[in-house]
Amino acid sequence: MAIDAANPVPPNFTRCAGADQIPPHVPPELVRSVGLTTGAEFLAAPHAYKAGLHHTQPPIFYDVSPHGNAWQLLRHDDALFALRHPEIFTNEGATPFPRDPDDYFYFIPIEIDPPHHRKYRNIVDPLFSPHGVMKLEAQIRERAKGLLDDFAGDGACEFTTAYGRPLPVCVFLDIMGLPQDMRDTFVEWAVDLLHAPDRETMARAMASITAYLKSAIAEKTAHPDEGVVSRIAHAAPDGVPLSEKEIFGFVCFLFIAGLDTVFATMNNIWLWLAQNPARVEEIIARPGDINAIVEELLRAWSVTFSGRMLAQDYTMRGVEMKAGDRITCVLPACNFDPEAFPNPTAIDFDRPRKTILAFTVGAHSCMGAHLARLEIKVGLEEWLKRIPRFAVRPGAHIEYRPGGVVGPEFVPLMW
Repeated sequence: MAIDAANPVPPNFTRCAGADQIPPHVPPELVRSVGLTTGAEFLAAPHAYKAGLHHTQPPIFYDVSPHGNAWQLLRHDDALFALRHPEIFTNEGATPFPRDPDDYFYFIPIEIDPPHHRKYRNIVDPLFSPHGVMKLEAQIRERAKGLLDDFAGDGACEFTTAYGRPLPVCVFLDIMGLPQDMRDTFVEWAVDLLHAPDRETMARAMASITAYLKSAIAEKTAHPDEGVVSRIAHAAPDGVPLSEKEIFGFVCFLFIAGLDTVFATMNNIWLWLAQNPARVEEIIARPGDINAIVEELLRAWSVTFSGRMLAQDYTMRGVEMKAGDRITCVLPACNFDPEAFPNPTAIDFDRPRKTILAFTVGAHSCMGAHLARLEIKVGLEEWLKRIPRFAVRPGAHIEYRPGGVVGPEFVPLMW
């Protein structure tokens, strides 16, 4: 759907929420309320819960929630189709974060469909391409080593605050050209935005992010550097400088996307490693297979969902969906689809290669996918050199936060 990102207008999509706002075309037998991202069963063991959806729910169902109603896609093939056809499943209006309607902006490029999407991606793709990311490997490795120096000899750590969060977030801030001394504040804002149970808290976090980023963009505009914020502020695709709204929407989206997803993924992976020491030994014994190992871990421990809006009426698996309906590709569930990944709950480092949906696919595939893979690979290699045997601290309670990025809040480890 063509939109003018330089002159953004709030989309005119109806937001349905709750059992009294089910559209009349939704068959009653497909209506569910499964507590996805918020229910007690989900929060007790999110990935096991999402794998189990294939046995408890139809491939497509309509989930009803006070936070918003939407069609849910569980099958790998269905999600691939939806993510690869933005002319049917548009990203406009699909991002749930609250914005001031009097100061509206689009999250760029996630809410911009082709053909305009590509001009924004071209601005930063050289930095986030496989070739661009490989230039960062030495820097990431030094970050990992420096963090490990601080606690490897202690015999214990809270993984999230000692390693899982600072490694990817510090690397991200370096790339963006943002100050390291505000790391914890930035993360707090992102957590409130992504995990708050109410839209008021989300709105306050969004206001804090907005105020800070507008100031940072002004500073980078006046004093250019090599960071991504400066690169966007000074970009001129096809010789036309970006407008203030475009610059802000692009920087804001990258800021939010870069602060939570990788460390949530690392929390999931390290928790599983701590509970499966024999598999850790297997990883150590197979250094040449590290890329395949990381890919399988990403399949099993993916953390995000991908929302879309129906731009037109469409029928999938006999289910009639209407223009204006919301859908969610439940990516972690899709990665457990037994039709795509036989014995999906098994972690199989020799699994035949197939597209995983940890980073979505298609035009809107995650810009940071190559960086995330490298951070996890390097982080794992350096950790296992120093701490090859570790476990969850006895008596520790592993707790998951509600929200659209799924990972344990804390992972207390000992060795």
